[in-house]
Amino acid sequence: MRAQSPSEVIGLKIKPFSQKQLRVLSWWSKSSKYRDFDAIICDGAVRSGKTFCMVLSFIIWSFYFGGNSDFALCGKTIRSLRRNMVTPVIPLLRSLGFACDEKITHNILNVSYRGRKNRFYLFGGKDESSASLIQGMTLSGVMFDEVALMPRSFVEQAMARCSVTGSKFWFNCNPEYPEHWFYTEWIKKANDKNALYLHFTMDDNPSLSREVKQRYENLYSGVFYQRFVRGRWVAVHGAVYPFMADEEMYCDVPKGDFQKYAISCDYGTVNPASFGLWGRQNGVWYRIDEYYFNSRTEGFQKTDEEHYKGLCALAGDRKISQVVVDPSAASFIEVIRRHGKFRVTPAQNNVVNGIRRVSQALKDGSIRICRNCKATKREFSLYRWDSRKADDLPVKENDHAMDDIRYFVTTVIDGGRSMFVIAAERQEE
Repeated sequence: MRAQSPSEVIGLKIKPFSQKQLRVLSWWSKSSKYRDFDAIICDGAVRSGKTFCMVLSFIIWSFYFGGNSDFALCGKTIRSLRRNMVTPVIPLLRSLGFACDEKITHNILNVSYRGRKNRFYLFGGKDESSASLIQGMTLSGVMFDEVALMPRSFVEQAMARCSVTGSKFWFNCNPEYPEHWFYTEWIKKANDKNALYLHFTMDDNPSLSREVKQRYENLYSGVFYQRFVRGRWVAVHGAVYPFMADEEMYCDVPKGDFQKYAISCDYGTVNPASFGLWGRQNGVWYRIDEYYFNSRTEGFQKTDEEHYKGLCALAGDRKISQVVVDPSAASFIEVIRRHGKFRVTPAQNNVVNGIRRVSQALKDGSIRICRNCKATKREFSLYRWDSRKADDLPVKENDHAMDDIRYFVTTVIDGGRSMFVIAAERQEE
């Protein structure tokens, strides 16, 4: 029996899509003028509705393509792939008459429809070593979620596995920097690659309310606003946190009791050491005090034990829930552990994702910086993107309080989750 056409599926169970989403759902069908393309690329703003309609279309296409075939679903990690694609789409597929059986331990999703069965292997493309995971397979199609976050070696290895006649490539991503390999090799060369390129904005997702769109408008600024709200591949320049030039972004230490305390540490001997004391009150974390020691300006260096004494003085008699430390500061972490007074945690240390998350936390008020943290205020005014480099990296100067704040947000507030996890939990596409 034949598989349903895109129009039949759309009319059966799904609320109206935008015109761009409908194009994603039907580009491969016999009646489409795009049916002979080898690939589809969807990029643009966050929450623009591209991810969900792409995975739905990809799975329906697989049965239009045939049965008893192997396909790949690829994400930055298996966890993010399940969250962004697999978990949301399974209930809808079942409502449409598809049978879904996820083999979690084997990272396989088996989908059956009217006597046909296709296998979808789940892969995480987190680093260069991931390419070896997909070697040796023969695939009929592959879909990449957040392809701009994957190494080129993994993406190209997965594409090389698609040797079955009629196989197609599916890509989606949010923008990164304009020299990114995927932008230069695929988006700018979409015609040469025989790929259908569709650029999405939040207006292409009819499920987003005006209030939700405005929330995202308010959450980002600078380059993150241009990329995640406007969907543009722009280079970083200027201040990393330009909105922190506004004095209203700082506050006095609030009165009253704090429900919880934590300390974040960027450790340095030659470079400055920056420790931040954080207190949570009414759901907001305040940076209420800091320890900042710069050996260059002071004219001498401190030992690990002397920095530990500074940590203890910062904590005072407060009960500290945890101390998060730069993971490369192994000797200082060991000193803290040996004393046994504090629970120490090596921090999450993805620079760009961490900066994105700090920016969001500052904008939405999850964290506040108190005015008495003078070293932190000074660094906010000096912290800049490195315009000399093609990729997204800040200048490695005036970044010590900036780093300890990043450790705090990604490790204490998020528990190690990235900003993409936080955004996805708030509203799935």
